[in-house]
Amino acid sequence: MSKRKGSEKEEGNIPINNEGEENDGIEEEENLPCSTCLSLSFEDTLASTPSSSSSSSSYPSLPIFSLPPSSSSPLPLLSPPLPPRMELSAVLADTRLTLDVYQGGAAVLSALWKAVPGQVRRVQYLRLGSEDSDGLGEALSVLPRLTQLRSLAIRGRCLQDSRGDPLPGLLSALPSSFSFLTSLTHLDLSFNRLASLPSCLLALPLLSSLLLSHNLLSTLPPSIGSLHSVRYLSLLGNRLQTLPPSLGRLVSLQTLDLSHNLLESLPEEVLPETLGSLLSLRELIIHSNDIRSIPECLKKLPLLNRLDSRNNPLGQPPTPPPAPLPTSGQTETELPELHLGLNQHCFSVSAAGCHVFLPRGAELLFPPGCVAETARLKWAERRPDRKWVWLEEHEYLLSQPLELLPHGITFLKPVEVCLSYHRSRRREVVVRRFDGQSWSSLLTLACCSVRQFSWFVAVSRLVRDTCSVPPEGALLVSRVDPGIKLTFPPSATVQTRSVTLQVLQVLVSEVQQFSGDPQASASPLLCVSQSPSLPFLRPVTVQVPLPPGLTGHTVDVSCLYLLHGDPLAQIWTDVTAQASLQITQLYAIFTVTHFSWYWLWYTTRRCVSGMVRKVYHRLRQFRVQFLVLQRKSDPMQVLLQCLPTGKVDGAVQSLSAQYEGPQPSDLCELLEGEQFFAGFERGIEINTDRPDCVKGRLSFIFYSHLKNHKEVYICPSQGKQEPVRGQVSFYRGEVPSDTPKEVAEKRKGHDSQWMATLPLRLPGILSDKKEVEELRHPPLNLGDPESGYLTEANLLAISLQIGQDWRSIGINLGMSYQELDRIQYKHRDNLGAVVLDMLFHWAGWRGGEGPGAVPELVEAMIDSGRRDLADEIEDIVKLGKRKYRDSLKRVGLDADASSAVDE
Repeated sequence: MSKRKGSEKEEGNIPINNEGEENDGIEEEENLPCSTCLSLSFEDTLASTPSSSSSSSSYPSLPIFSLPPSSSSPLPLLSPPLPPRMELSAVLADTRLTLDVYQGGAAVLSALWKAVPGQVRRVQYLRLGSEDSDGLGEALSVLPRLTQLRSLAIRGRCLQDSRGDPLPGLLSALPSSFSFLTSLTHLDLSFNRLASLPSCLLALPLLSSLLLSHNLLSTLPPSIGSLHSVRYLSLLGNRLQTLPPSLGRLVSLQTLDLSHNLLESLPEEVLPETLGSLLSLRELIIHSNDIRSIPECLKKLPLLNRLDSRNNPLGQPPTPPPAPLPTSGQTETELPELHLGLNQHCFSVSAAGCHVFLPRGAELLFPPGCVAETARLKWAERRPDRKWVWLEEHEYLLSQPLELLPHGITFLKPVEVCLSYHRSRRREVVVRRFDGQSWSSLLTLACCSVRQFSWFVAVSRLVRDTCSVPPEGALLVSRVDPGIKLTFPPSATVQTRSVTLQVLQVLVSEVQQFSGDPQASASPLLCVSQSPSLPFLRPVTVQVPLPPGLTGHTVDVSCLYLLHGDPLAQIWTDVTAQASLQITQLYAIFTVTHFSWYWLWYTTRRCVSGMVRKVYHRLRQFRVQFLVLQRKSDPMQVLLQCLPTGKVDGAVQSLSAQYEGPQPSDLCELLEGEQFFAGFERGIEINTDRPDCVKGRLSFIFYSHLKNHKEVYICPSQGKQEPVRGQVSFYRGEVPSDTPKEVAEKRKGHDSQWMATLPLRLPGILSDKKEVEELRHPPLNLGDPESGYLTEANLLAISLQIGQDWRSIGINLGMSYQELDRIQYKHRDNLGAVVLDMLFHWAGWRGGEGPGAVPELVEAMIDSGRRDLADEIEDIVKLGKRKYRDSLKRVGLDADASSAVDE
């Protein structure tokens, strides 16, 4: 052993894989001059032999072995691997060591420390990748020894996989010995998995730049205030919800980046002690949070010259319901709570107030003293219908219409109505109220204060920025994109007017796909309106960002177009020449005297107006798919649904336990609020007496954020005994008046309104005669000419919606508990059969008892909390009365006879 060691020293080889000889190698290496050029050999240890370790180089050769197979990625990577042999100068230049550009680069640090610790100890600038867990662990054990380090980067996303996607960093903690790096001034730990701020960082006295972007930080420790030397702090892309008060002790802080977090507020009681104390602060970046107000203390910071607050709902009230109001002259008291079930549609409110929680997330807050005496109130959810819903351009319906009754009641104090909804990024949510004749948007978001009950819906719309323009002039800046500005010069108006700005962000990929131009690009779409609608006396200056990918130096001005739009008329006009378009490095500036929609386009095409009209209409459409599923326990029960394509897979998976059917349809396009129909064809029929049935087809209204589904009973056509292979086809309704001509005339198949067809199979009537006979109910016509009729098909349709309320409805219909228990036992594990048997059993004996059966059924539904079914029964009866009256007129009976069944 001693002989071999001596010969290796003579040849200049340092075998770093032998721990027993490590110290000798280190001592000899430390005597080498700093200018010595060392050759690194990355050869497999299994391929190395004592005889092959010698080198003819005049300088010492340092064999640094490749990483073990377990530390390498199982997938091919685009990033280059470490070469088998390379010069040390390729990674170490003076005092800079770069190891984040090679696969397994982090593991090299440990090998270098064993081979040339003297040179590694003098490193001041070090870059490591954190994608390799084994190599990262070895590197962290060496780092505390590099006490001369001034700049350190341990970042993820430095390497790419075979698809070019960056690999995530794996750093989740730092060793306590990291505090030995007392000379460190710059530290970058971005794109890692840090869930908390490592405490060892607080002991670095000279640290001036700390980058913790894109980690998993949810809170900051109070001790962060001990970083007195930090001048740049980046917490971009974490999960922060609050800021600690000690942040105000960072007296040297000049730049603070808190963008893309979850900050919902900057509390007033904290900020005067934190951000208000940062007298050296020059830049504060808080965009893309959920901050609703900015404290006044920030305006007093003497050096603050940049405050980026984009994409925050500034000035908007919070969406959660407010806390219970305190009674006058008393401390705040807790209101009693009332949680209602799906079948509880009536409740009482006393003078003491109440906090009511409705089923699906809606809340009603009745403050003390809102009523003088106990009041009986009701609630109901209605089907979305064009009568109940008012939508403007690019708006989505987020909730079912909620009706609060009675409409005429007046409260002594405002009542809070809070509707639940799914939050939309870069959009705002408003509550709209319907008074029976027209809709109005309330000024608050999600929660509204009202003194009278009516209909309410939650609607997602584009963010509205509003300002008052006096004769002295004004400046309106978009909260969605601060680069969009409207400058109103002095004397542009004689009287003060209100101006509203809305911005629709458009993806470049959508512009290129819809236009068919791979080089097309477009700026955000602007909608500017005013009240009163009068031309301005002086031109108003509008600034918009150039389309993505363009700058003032690279843009071809001949391909840049400014379009003025009238969405109601579906006309887009090129006004580039009239608007005096000016180009800067980042923005386009033009002047206008009246407001509408404006859109800046870059395209090599020449027929711009028609192309923009087509793209604008496609932006309003949703790509949808249709589902047709049959219940496994009863193939006669069919579920029809229309969903945006991104929601289809989840819906199919959740329904697969109880339903089966063909694959979803091909992609189709529908507008928000557009009507469509489902028709059963080729031997399949449904009840056409339903109020939502038009010319034999089921009517739907599409809303992208709702379920858009109906469940119906079907049957083979009359005379069909064998199995039926039918189909369901989906058709558009009336074409909206604002649909472009080329879209309206687009044909698919034999029917210009046809969208999709899915197969549907029914078993033969005689395939299982015994079971059919058992479930068959006698035909009936329940009711009388005065109160209206309900057919067997009507009762089948109603039974589908009863569900778990069947027992309560049966009791209110006068059925005994014993009879209901018998029905439940007879059809156990089959809720649909239970409901059918209960309903037809009542109808069988009630039909022979005389008139008044239908009003009795309606009253039972109301008493059971199913006002929705009561309304549907009344709609069916009204339809039947009208048909009966028309039949009397056709046979020539006089008006007196027809008046007996008049509504």
